Amino acid sequence: MAFDIYKRGQGKYTRLGSFFAGAIIVGAGCWKLYGKLDVWLAGLPKEWALWVSTLAPVGLFVVLAVFLLWLVNKVSVADFMIAAEGEMKKVSWSSRQEIAVSTFIVIVVVVLVAVLLGVTDITFRTFFSWILGG
Repeated sequence: MAFDIYKRGQGKYTRLGSFFAGAIIVGAGCWKLYGKLDVWLAGLPKEWALWVSTLAPVGLFVVLAVFLLWLVNKVSVADFMIAAEGEMKKVSWSSRQEIAVSTFIVIVVVVLVAVLLGVTDITFRTFFSWILGG
């Protein structure tokens, strides 16, 4: 059947996460569409405009949610997600302390480079304004 779950239990969290992330994006787009339809349907009678501006985004959301459900269970996509989840389980994640130290070092280097570039910019600006008599 078209909507059977392919390899049930494998890649479960990757597929669920992908589906819900896609559903959130689709939902945000449908919400934006709902706001735009109020303006676009201003010429229709109020009852019709309300029905169309409500049902069009809801219908679009349902259609796209069903499409996402089909997509995350498509054989090639599901196999990719199962493999990706398997690889993520093999990753050696850094400790909290390593991440904090690395982040601190990156922030310090960025600030130092910004100061260096700022001093260089001021030096060149002063030098060339002095040369050009400005």
